[in-house]
Amino acid sequence: MSADESEFASPTSGQSASAGQRLAAAREAAGLTLAELSARTKISERHLGALETGDFASLPGRTYVFGFTRTFAKTVGLDPAAMVDAMGRDYSRSAPEPEVAASPAFAPGDPARVPSSRFAWMAGFVLLVAAIGGFIWWQNNSTSTDSLPSLIPVETPSAAAPSGAPSEAPSEEASSAPTGPVVLTAQMDKLWIKVSDASGKQLVQKVLAMGETYTVPEDAEGPTVWTGRPDKLAITVGGQEVPPISKVPEIVKNVPISAKALLERDKPAPQAAASAAAPVAPASSVGAPIPGAAPRAYPTRRFPRPRPSAAPNDTAGAAPAAPATPSTVTP
Repeated sequence: MSADESEFASPTSGQSASAGQRLAAAREAAGLTLAELSARTKISERHLGALETGDFASLPGRTYVFGFTRTFAKTVGLDPAAMVDAMGRDYSRSAPEPEVAASPAFAPGDPARVPSSRFAWMAGFVLLVAAIGGFIWWQNNSTSTDSLPSLIPVETPSAAAPSGAPSEAPSEEASSAPTGPVVLTAQMDKLWIKVSDASGKQLVQKVLAMGETYTVPEDAEGPTVWTGRPDKLAITVGGQEVPPISKVPEIVKNVPISAKALLERDKPAPQAAASAAAPVAPASSVGAPIPGAAPRAYPTRRFPRPRPSAAPNDTAGAAPAAPATPSTVTP
């Protein structure tokens, strides 16, 4: 028996006192009443008294029993861990785990156990709503479009532009570009949008009503938009309308909506530097393709078959020898 258990041993039976009795003795030794202890520990007097008497049925549960015991012991100067272990042994002896009764077998012929038709209809409706909600969630989160191509088709020139053609001045192009805030306007009711900056910080997430607008902060760095109806989201830059992000209902995510990104989407893609700087081959070059011209057809050339070479001992240009004439034999 340890020193703590021998201190609280019953003088008549010789058995160690329960955890609740040890707590009560320590409280009385500290000169505290249940009301004073309750004020210090913020635990109701009823629960403190139940701990001292071992009335675990009046306590909320096993977790609360251990929590109250730890606070009680710490306040009256006892070892919290040792008191929690002692209280756990008392709790296990006085409140054993209840046995789980076996559920009776289902009787198909018992009408009281068969679900009613109303319950079946309600269950089917709940499942249908859950399926629709899951489909909408999957549609909003399964696919996304990070970037969109330019809305203006790029036309490939058939011939190189003349070197003397005047080019547009960059200053005039920059001056004609609109400047000002980017404004998003809902063209339908209940249009959900989410706008974030380049670092992923959310600027706004809301459901816009019909005609409601949202102005993107001009100091936002790299703002992007996420929505499921880009075809119903009108965008203006400095009061000038720009083409929508998409003309069909689809999920678009992290699409840049800064003034610079929106205006660059309307410009045709620049030609490659290599193709612009490549020299044009002259028309007289055989086999060299001319940009923009149809492929040239060439006639089929036929070559004569090679003749067999003369024998090594033949003389070049010599006439063939005449056949020998047989001599007449005189009898």
